[in-house]
Amino acid sequence: MDTFSPYLLPLALLPLSLYLLLFFLKRDSSKSNHPPGTSGWPMIGENILFVMSGPQKFVNDRMKKYSPDVFQTSLFGKKMAVFCGATGNKFLFTNENKLLTVWLPQSVRKALLIPSFVESSLKELSVIFRSFLHDILKPEALKQYIPLMDSMARDHLEAEWLHNDEVKVFPLMKKYTFDLACKLFMSIDDPEHVNRLATHFTLVTSGMFSVPIDLPGTAYNGAIKGGKLVRDQLMEIIIARKKELMDNKETAGRDLLSRMILFTGKNGELMSEMEISGNLLGLLVASYESTSTAITFVLKYLAELPHIYNEVLKEQMAIAKSKGPNDLLSWEDIQKMKYSWNVACEALRLAPPTQGSFREAITDFTYAGFTIPKGWKTFWNVHTTHKNPKYFPDPEKFDPSRFEGSGPTPYTFVPFGGGPRMCPGKEYARLEILVFMYNVVTKFKLQKSIPDEKIVFHQFPTPMNGLPVRLQLHEK
Repeated sequence: MDTFSPYLLPLALLPLSLYLLLFFLKRDSSKSNHPPGTSGWPMIGENILFVMSGPQKFVNDRMKKYSPDVFQTSLFGKKMAVFCGATGNKFLFTNENKLLTVWLPQSVRKALLIPSFVESSLKELSVIFRSFLHDILKPEALKQYIPLMDSMARDHLEAEWLHNDEVKVFPLMKKYTFDLACKLFMSIDDPEHVNRLATHFTLVTSGMFSVPIDLPGTAYNGAIKGGKLVRDQLMEIIIARKKELMDNKETAGRDLLSRMILFTGKNGELMSEMEISGNLLGLLVASYESTSTAITFVLKYLAELPHIYNEVLKEQMAIAKSKGPNDLLSWEDIQKMKYSWNVACEALRLAPPTQGSFREAITDFTYAGFTIPKGWKTFWNVHTTHKNPKYFPDPEKFDPSRFEGSGPTPYTFVPFGGGPRMCPGKEYARLEILVFMYNVVTKFKLQKSIPDEKIVFHQFPTPMNGLPVRLQLHEK
């Protein structure tokens, strides 16, 4: 008994310590002028509630309980102010680099960045990269990729859809978007090579928004290991490409990787190999999860709503009939897909793949009468506006006409964020979604195999059974 006696008193006092800690936290919070809310449990915060209830319910419940403008919580081990509504979105988007700067949870940093960069300023790391992204992801630069996107969509449907009566859309979309990204970004199309990358890549996406507990078997630990393995593979690809570029004296850059290697900043600086590997990994993550989810839910609504499907079919068949059987899609064709893009936008409103993003306060400031202290993290979330009847009447109704004319009120439809940090891949996502819609709709009519399939939240909205759909091939 004496062996264990030194440990008994601390164990006995632990519940009391936790109670006193929570008491003083609550007391300090009540005296401050910080936004109303709760920090949840020490260390854990409200992470578990956020995951269990899903972002939409979590945010809406707290808007009703605390404030429709801003409330406080604790996520990823950090004090956080959640800004709500179009006014909150506008405030965060327009005060980038004035009151706020970019911030990512530790789990994301450790999964995506090399160890020596994890504690670095994300603002410093992103300056060269973001200027590069805006250069190569603007519409004029992406036009050349439309025929390749179309060709790969055709090949995918031929291999995975045409010979089946039923397919599971969600896993196929993950495969397709990753295959496409590997081809467009790095000119990799060897199936074995792509599969090796994908095996470790899924570890990253599964754990990069997890609770940062680095123990064997945790999602966080898997994300860190997966990130290193993927970066190592990318390093091999980068080194080999650099050698090719030196040998062939290539200057234009045949894909994103070549252009990234050759890109120079304002002072003539090049990105290092490690920076390129981390940036490539970030691009793969962004193009994989969000776009595969977006296409999945576009097809879900087309399978559920025959009147919407018929209007999309009419628009897409008009384009198909104007082309020869072997002609690939062009930029001009994409510009004709106005109704189809309205449908895609409505799907993004109702089932947004990206839930929001984080910032960090770089100075004390006041918002809606509350003080946000320097060092606090901020979060904006799509669900404070996307299904808010104040901005979208009858918000659960699927209505593409919301996006006709000038569209929704500014700062209410924000699937790609806004301000200086609006997602630079917005146009890439638009092209990928529309090209795939065209190829599916002009070949098949879709019917959901499980009409009431449940949607769960695993970092992204996810059909519980993978969205199985029955395929009916159009008669020629």
